[in-house]
Amino acid sequence: MARRSYPPSPDEEHKSISDLLGELMSDGHVDVTIDQVVDYFGHRAFGALLFIFAVPNLLPLPPGSTTILGLPLVLIAPQLMIGIPNLWLPKVVGQRKMKRSDLKRLFGRILPRLERAERLLSPRHDWVFGPAGDRVIGLVCTVLALVLILPIPLGNILPSLTIATLALGLTQRDGLVALIGYGFAAASVAVLALSAGAVIAGVHKLAEMAGAF
Repeated sequence: MARRSYPPSPDEEHKSISDLLGELMSDGHVDVTIDQVVDYFGHRAFGALLFIFAVPNLLPLPPGSTTILGLPLVLIAPQLMIGIPNLWLPKVVGQRKMKRSDLKRLFGRILPRLERAERLLSPRHDWVFGPAGDRVIGLVCTVLALVLILPIPLGNILPSLTIATLALGLTQRDGLVALIGYGFAAASVAVLALSAGAVIAGVHKLAEMAGAF
């Protein structure tokens, strides 16, 4: 796949993420590197890559998979948070190859739903974005990416949904979707707080039972 140049062409500028993702999956090359994917999405690489690596965590996966899939998010989100203009990846990550068949397996079922969702998206509420707004999205995604790599049973769903929603809002510059993502973020914090409280209460209960013997 040929490397994309900056800035994107006017046609690419207005293509949806589902269009670009569909083209990526149907490209003639069997393997594609992460660096090529970054170049493919151009200036929208931050949002697109956050979306691509968050969505698989919403699917039923073997234990430990979220830890592996969450690691790229830990690399990407902090760069958005500190305002790095062009996404950078270590060579060991950037040169890692992804099979087109794997992309189809991961996103084949999701793509039609994404296409339907994108029909409802449009650039609006642009006050949500900008240098400060984009960094806030990066901060939220960084915190949730760190949560995502922890081995918490069923703890991947809300953080993944939040990151995917914020990423979609970021790529399409749809502030309403980003605000919905912030709502999911608040719900994620609430659920994690309740889970942590339950774990702490359980540990105290076990300690009390142990002290009774």
